[in-house]
Amino acid sequence: MENIENLKGIIFDYGGTIDSRGVHWSEVIYAGYIAAGIIVPKPLFREVYVEAERELARNRHIYPHHNFYDLLLIKMRLELGYLVERDAMDASLVETLAEKIARYCYDEARKCVEEERPVLEALKDKYPLVLVSNFYGNVEAVLKDFDLRKYFDDIIESAVVGVRKPDPAIFRLGVDALGLNPDEVLVVGDSLKKDICPAESIGCHVAWIKGKGWTADEDAAVHPSQIASLAELLDLI
Repeated sequence: MENIENLKGIIFDYGGTIDSRGVHWSEVIYAGYIAAGIIVPKPLFREVYVEAERELARNRHIYPHHNFYDLLLIKMRLELGYLVERDAMDASLVETLAEKIARYCYDEARKCVEEERPVLEALKDKYPLVLVSNFYGNVEAVLKDFDLRKYFDDIIESAVVGVRKPDPAIFRLGVDALGLNPDEVLVVGDSLKKDICPAESIGCHVAWIKGKGWTADEDAAVHPSQIASLAELLDLI
């Protein structure tokens, strides 16, 4: 990533960018399974992970007051329920194990957030920050629980505005919220497909925090903007 001379504002993604060091959240959850003593093949895990995400998209399970632990517990109940349907888990274990996985993942997210807090504080001192996120309608509650809301001048959340990444329109909303031109804005995200490419397409500068992705193609991809950690931003802008 090259230095940006005309930078006046920054757009951050949330999930995967601030709370997991660029690692796809499926990987964090799978580690939570292992920590809880659940040994299932990775393909089966990915199957129930996707099925739970589709259910969350179809029906309302998560509400604005739910914090991240609440969200995780709801997701884990769904995922483990699908394992029960596939005769891969005893139904009597679902609630206990869902709580264990949710707690593991919540604690991991909090560790990551605390690592990134000095970066956010330093950047907030220099630039206006806006959050643009594909989320479930509760990102405000998540941010408040982690004491992150204070860093962002505005929140553009897919479930609220009705536009989802990778549609570039959601980044245009972020640019508008900053009151800047795209070439004055840096977009920071963990997904090449959902963050970096659409933001570039409207003329924004980009920084891709690259961790373990969802697919082998993502892991093999390279981009001039990629960074290993958010802390690298402090040396570049």
